[in-house]
Amino acid sequence: MRKVSQDILDKAISKWGKHAQLLMVLEEMSELQKEILKNINRGKDNIDDIIDETADVEIMLDQMKYIYGIDEAVAKRIPLKLEKVKARLED
Repeated sequence: MRKVSQDILDKAISKWGKHAQLLMVLEEMSELQKEILKNINRGKDNIDDIIDETADVEIMLDQMKYIYGIDEAVAKRIPLKLEKVKARLED
């Protein structure tokens, strides 16, 4: 896990359930998307909102990885994905 303790993740899942927490991942990503769009399309100075929503998304992504048990697999996949980006940049 990156930043969220396993204890907090366990308590959140126990309190609200896996299904609700997975839906919350989508909700938080949507809120971040909305703030980015406001910034780009409307020229809104909302960096604090973008920071808040980014933090929420990172927390919920940690919870999603915990629920699915994929934290290590994702960590291993990131370098491969970055290599693909690097290759595309060199084309």
